[in-house]
Amino acid sequence: MPISIRLPDDSLRQLPDGATGTNLAESIGPRLAEAALGIRVNGGKIVDLSTPLNDGEQVAIVTSKDPDSLELLRHSAAHLMAQAAKRVFPDVKVGIGPVIEDGFYYDFWIDKPFSPEDLQAIEAEMRRISEEALPVDREELKRDDAVTRFEQLGESLKVEIVSSIPSTDTISGYRQGEFYDLCRGPHVPNTNRIKAFRLLNTAGAYWRGDEKRQMLCRIYATAFHTQKELDEHLHRLEEAKARDHRKLGKELGLFSFHPEAPASPFFHPKGAVVYNELVAYMRELYLRHGYSEVITPQIIDVGLWKTSGHYDNFQENMYFTTVEEREYAVKPMNCPSHCMIFGTGKHSYRDLPIRYADFGRLHRYERSGVTHGLTRVRTFCQDDAHIFCSPDQMKPEMAAFFALIREVYDVFGFGEIRVALSTRPEKRLGSDEIWDAAEGALADAMKDADLPFTINPGEGAFYGPKIEFQVLDALKRPWQLGTLQVDYSMPARFGLKFTKADGTEESPVMLHRAMLGSVERFLGILIEHCAGAFPTWLAPVQVAILPITDRVRDFAASLETRFRALGIRVELDARNEKVNAKIRDAQLQKVPYMLVIGDREAEAGTVSVRHRHLGDQGVKTVDDFLAALQAEIRGRVR
Repeated sequence: MPISIRLPDDSLRQLPDGATGTNLAESIGPRLAEAALGIRVNGGKIVDLSTPLNDGEQVAIVTSKDPDSLELLRHSAAHLMAQAAKRVFPDVKVGIGPVIEDGFYYDFWIDKPFSPEDLQAIEAEMRRISEEALPVDREELKRDDAVTRFEQLGESLKVEIVSSIPSTDTISGYRQGEFYDLCRGPHVPNTNRIKAFRLLNTAGAYWRGDEKRQMLCRIYATAFHTQKELDEHLHRLEEAKARDHRKLGKELGLFSFHPEAPASPFFHPKGAVVYNELVAYMRELYLRHGYSEVITPQIIDVGLWKTSGHYDNFQENMYFTTVEEREYAVKPMNCPSHCMIFGTGKHSYRDLPIRYADFGRLHRYERSGVTHGLTRVRTFCQDDAHIFCSPDQMKPEMAAFFALIREVYDVFGFGEIRVALSTRPEKRLGSDEIWDAAEGALADAMKDADLPFTINPGEGAFYGPKIEFQVLDALKRPWQLGTLQVDYSMPARFGLKFTKADGTEESPVMLHRAMLGSVERFLGILIEHCAGAFPTWLAPVQVAILPITDRVRDFAASLETRFRALGIRVELDARNEKVNAKIRDAQLQKVPYMLVIGDREAEAGTVSVRHRHLGDQGVKTVDDFLAALQAEIRGRVR
């Protein structure tokens, strides 16, 4: 008996009973059948082309044009890589191989790490398997049968995974040629659909993230639908390597890391200049927008953290110490300290909102496997602030914050902003009613501000939901920076009150907000965004003075003195080197302006100006150059 399938354009197509997505694509036309990667049934998730269809279903054929198809392709490419690795190294055991941002990886248990030559061999074998066009077939079986299957294959890691699945669950696996893998799917119909891929690098990874388990070798890779897309991505990766903030931080003398303080940066004089300029910019904004800066202790009795909820919900990320038989915690966040300050006095509704800002140093334990340069450290400070307000003040406070964050990101050249609402996690404080109100307030504020947003289910903080602001850098890579959180729970836990107009008392709402987030992390992102060429107002050295001969050194030194007196960061390069070498070195240090001084300039009291990007700017009077430079710095011109 035939079945009727509805297509996305609402047209109907009759197929024989038992028809699959493959049969549907073939019935529409050979070009679509050749391009088909999967199907989407009734608007749901993508499933295999081989999935049987049911009468009355709406079915869309998924091709490379579908935004979700790249994940499908990469999922299949991970299996392709695992199969190739087992062909080249028959004794290797396979772990897991998920899709990640911009690619995928697979973990392998092997006696020694893969070498670059090994990766080349595996990639070559992947191409051979792709040419074989092996069908990719799904199979469902019971847990005990799956355990037996992987025991026969000698895949002990897979046996462990399968054994942890409830015995009542049905398990799916996929076969392509001689290779069989545990997987939910879906996958491309055959290996020939995977053609544009590249193995990138290797890293160590503990099995199941447990430092007490065996170390596996992880291969990172990527795949795209076309070779052109892959080539463009590989070019972006090369550009990203050149912009890597860890590399540039060393070359530009900004910061360093040392094993004596793991994942804790040491900022050198030039790095401290940039760091302090970022903080000074935030302080300028705070003064303009009614924030009061506070300073709070770094080590506080654990009782505070029990009251705030951090002890029960965040202690695995905290540092503790005991002094005189009293237990203390090193501050991971500023919010409880600000509650303490608010609680020291009586507050009327007329006093609200109260905005406390804090640049205090914070410490959080991050496992060594996830730390990364400045973007994931154990000690940092935030442009952190907490707003205590009444419920009816939340909306205008949020609107003011949205405007402020747009202003800040524009200064740094982050033109595209993505916004997401992270909702209640499983481990949280407060009732569902409180969370409903908090999530609703954030969603309404974004709608009022015409901010399109997506939902991150379960990704909120334990004390409240949050808005996350994500920017795209110069390479179009997304970075999460600012946050805004609504917190009803912590003020109540600290017993904070304000007197309302009718004389009754109420707990204030606490808005947690940051724009840069961690200053360390923001600096790492900014370095990569501008490739270390900071705008003039942020540059560690804003002007390099380059005398050509010793005869003009006195004039050059007088300029250095004058510039320093005006607060301009200047360096005099008095080395006995040719001027071209001095220019080259200043360029390598990404100094915005170079002033070349020869006999003619010294006699006339002028300077020959070079810009790091625009080159020779001609001869200018010192006064004219200074006026333009100071205007650029004051205006924070990008």
